[in-house]
Amino acid sequence: MHFIKTALVALLLGVLATAGIAEETERYGKQKVVYHVNYDGGPDSAKYKGAMRNIQNHINAVGAENMEIKVVLHGNGLGLLLNAKQDATMQTTVASLKGQNVDFHVCNNTLRGRQISYSDDLYDVWEEDIVPSGVAELSRLQQMGYTYIKP
Repeated sequence: MHFIKTALVALLLGVLATAGIAEETERYGKQKVVYHVNYDGGPDSAKYKGAMRNIQNHINAVGAENMEIKVVLHGNGLGLLLNAKQDATMQTTVASLKGQNVDFHVCNNTLRGRQISYSDDLYDVWEEDIVPSGVAELSRLQQMGYTYIKP
């Protein structure tokens, strides 16, 4: 009898947890968001880590299947992927977000102006991740209906 009560309680908790997730999904619906990173990450990349946490929390609330997320990096924001080249924790974070369909867009103007090689100096950046201009990309995405967030 105790086993049956325990199983029923576990089943009820599972149903309630699923209902909570479904309620959040219904509350937020589908979203298109662009995160803007153009600042120095500070000591130990604290600001970068905070921005990545914001993105993960956003995904957790809405669901990866309900999100289109772009991260546009330009200026000092490229420090996020420069630092990730040597920081295993940041590598894991970036890889995890990419695994949830988060796209990272890197400004070509910054690459040229600062003589940064995306293939040698940045973590997990490919030619298709490069955009001509970070600020122009932000504008383009907003015109396409993406909500702008600067964490």
